[in-house]
Amino acid sequence: MRISRHIIILLFAVPIGLFGQNKVVYDGQLSLLGSYSPDNELDVFLGGRYIPEFSYGFSLDSTKTLDFEASANISGSVLFHPFNASHEDGNIDPYRIWVRYSSNQFELRAGLQKIDFGSASILRPIQWFNQVDPRDPLQLTNGVYGLLGRYYFLNNTNIWVWALYGNEKTRGFDAVNTYKNHPELGGRIQHPVPRGEIALSYHHRTANSENLPFVPQFEKIPEDRIAIDGKWDVEVGLWFEAAHIHKSKDVGFLTNQTLLNVGVDYTIGLGNGLNVIAEHLLISSGQEAFQFENTGNITAATLAYPLGFFDNLSSVVYCNWASKDLSFFLNYQHEFQKITGYVMAYYNPTTQPGIQQNELFNQFSGPGIRLMAVYNH
Repeated sequence: MRISRHIIILLFAVPIGLFGQNKVVYDGQLSLLGSYSPDNELDVFLGGRYIPEFSYGFSLDSTKTLDFEASANISGSVLFHPFNASHEDGNIDPYRIWVRYSSNQFELRAGLQKIDFGSASILRPIQWFNQVDPRDPLQLTNGVYGLLGRYYFLNNTNIWVWALYGNEKTRGFDAVNTYKNHPELGGRIQHPVPRGEIALSYHHRTANSENLPFVPQFEKIPEDRIAIDGKWDVEVGLWFEAAHIHKSKDVGFLTNQTLLNVGVDYTIGLGNGLNVIAEHLLISSGQEAFQFENTGNITAATLAYPLGFFDNLSSVVYCNWASKDLSFFLNYQHEFQKITGYVMAYYNPTTQPGIQQNELFNQFSGPGIRLMAVYNH
């Protein structure tokens, strides 16, 4: 079992900072799951996860508040082929540890947190700081260590500024890891337009291509990324996201990346209402910017239909045009009195280039079925 060094903060700092207060809120989520994927060598997966969460907040005056949140990700799993081979894993990591100061138009949050923005829903060029996978019913994701400030103007314009440090894992469509001993800096401005909004984002980090095959290897690569996204509510929901990523060193075909997403959202008046989301993503990479020599196209769609007050049916489909690979995910959800149950069926190709993978939500190649029960308290 691996225990993160940061868990010391969670186990010791939280009781000191929070338990002395008389209004600590304690919540938690327990999930148990099992899956069978016959095309894999280890075809049976059993796992469990518990995320305990402590939170506390108080008012400094009539407009200012200070609040805290601390949670852990405690998980264990086993992959096995009955009576033949197995692989066990267990981890205890911090999930969120942050403190936030907020007023009517401003907030400042520091610590291990989730940062998320953008207009797209499935294939997200500016999913820069999380690993949320639309196929995961729980929408789990690792956080990032950093400082985030947001200011909201009265006309709904808002400005984000962030500084991150100590993060090295890939996130979203990252092609290479982050060099964790250099700070990451960036910001975003989002402005309302008729029937929608448009935003401009920028981020600078130091990338690390060491241990990557087929490309020149550098420990430190300055990288700049800029993105624009917009969303409108007309007869249907329409949006786009476009991002360009440039590395200042020659990393071969990963020196420049361009990603463009367009999407649409509409609820069909069929029965209880069938919600349909469709997106298309163009990915290009190369030594020169905007040459579009190495391109890929992915189309994705989600369907969601409420069968009743306690039952929902949803699906996610990906299609990679180059490889003609198809990925399919179907989820039936039922709400019991205290537990939510899920029955999931899926088919994944052997490789899924360009589709973000959430390490908290295991994916297996070929067909499979998964059962999951979730208890929130």
